[in-house]
Amino acid sequence: MIQKFFDLEIITNGQRLYNFTNETNKWIEKYNFSNGIINLSILHTSASLLVQENADPDVQEDLINFFDKLVPMDLNLYKHNTEGKDDMPAHIKSSLTNNQISLSLKDKKLVLGVWQGLYLFEHKLESGKRIINHHFIGEK
Repeated sequence: MIQKFFDLEIITNGQRLYNFTNETNKWIEKYNFSNGIINLSILHTSASLLVQENADPDVQEDLINFFDKLVPMDLNLYKHNTEGKDDMPAHIKSSLTNNQISLSLKDKKLVLGVWQGLYLFEHKLESGKRIINHHFIGEK
């Protein structure tokens, strides 16, 4: 049994979904992980993690539009607005989605469906640096 950690840094450029499946797969290949569990944790409170459709970009656009309607960017609705109109809505969106995802690794491959990918869901409008901690526990 082994454990290994990796922090993936993603520079975001506004509110959208950022696919990081390839970067995670490269880390798995680099260390030749075979079977185990990978836990992903985003180290921020205004972005989140999703396993989502990776073929049709309309899905990503629809998700953003849905969350923007569900949690509007209206300064009159919230007390907390230290960083602007997207501040509290970003925290709410993050609380409605995932800050951690655990995935199985079987025979050196992430257990994902054909049309699934790993995404950082950025809820802020401005650019920023996000860190996703990867923690593998398993066999080489």
